[in-house]
Amino acid sequence: MEPIHHIIIDTDPGIDDAVAIAAALFHDQIDVKLITTVAGNVSCDKTTNNALKLLEFFHSDVPVAQGAIKPLLRTLEDSSHIHGNSGLDGYDFPHPKKETLGIHAIEAMRETILSSKEPITLVPIGPLTNIALLLSVYPECKQNIKRIVFMGGSASRGNHSPAAEFNVFVDPEAAKIVLQSGLDITMCGLDVTSLATLTKENVEALKEMNRTGEMLYGLFQHYRGGSLATGLHMHDLCAIAYLVKPELFVTKECFVDVEVNGRYTAGATIVDLKSYYQQQANAKVCLEIRVEEFRQWFMEIFTNPSIL
Repeated sequence: MEPIHHIIIDTDPGIDDAVAIAAALFHDQIDVKLITTVAGNVSCDKTTNNALKLLEFFHSDVPVAQGAIKPLLRTLEDSSHIHGNSGLDGYDFPHPKKETLGIHAIEAMRETILSSKEPITLVPIGPLTNIALLLSVYPECKQNIKRIVFMGGSASRGNHSPAAEFNVFVDPEAAKIVLQSGLDITMCGLDVTSLATLTKENVEALKEMNRTGEMLYGLFQHYRGGSLATGLHMHDLCAIAYLVKPELFVTKECFVDVEVNGRYTAGATIVDLKSYYQQQANAKVCLEIRVEEFRQWFMEIFTNPSIL
């Protein structure tokens, strides 16, 4: 029997976040304990509302807790130009009846982590603000955190500046704290997420499959992360794929740090692939992905007859 991954998803939905959340909820090897929200693609009020909409759409009882409304030190720069003003433009979700837990995300994470009989894997797919706060305020949680698998960073160039990937760019100080935490960390960055695309044929096939496929098809018409002609980037889904299909990826243990002071390089992840700095590796970095197998895995999940 395959192992069950007990996870907390920290997210800023976001169209590709919606895909990752759906995949996690529907996958029989994943047990989603909690979803926490953070400011990123859009404001935290909107990301929280989007998480509630999605969970209600999926008839899920996974609890939601709202987190940081801004980065640790910086003014929020969102990505509404990619995901639309609401963050989930393209589908008419009803106003959610589901409510948040009413406590801050880091309080909810602490309770979930410390009360769990099984070690918890954190899966941040937005800026790392909440995770940095959790590790700083409640370091005792580290004892029951199995690992962190996050979407963010790059071993090459960026997508929000020439040097920086968006999630790390938004809150580089938070990313630096997380990478220096001493925990088992896997970084799913642009080196793989920019290749992990869906084709127009993949997207068209979704439309007729089920109500989830219809919903995602609507969102994809408004998603500016790539295009239907060149392929839609499934950035956040890579973190979920890594949990259950690590064989899709080529990885390397590296020392990784984050530039926080550079005028042009703030938010850049420094991935020391050749050990120039002679520092101990602190992260497993995803460098290559089997794209066709990734697409096949995606279609297997979302065309399953059991999917709503």
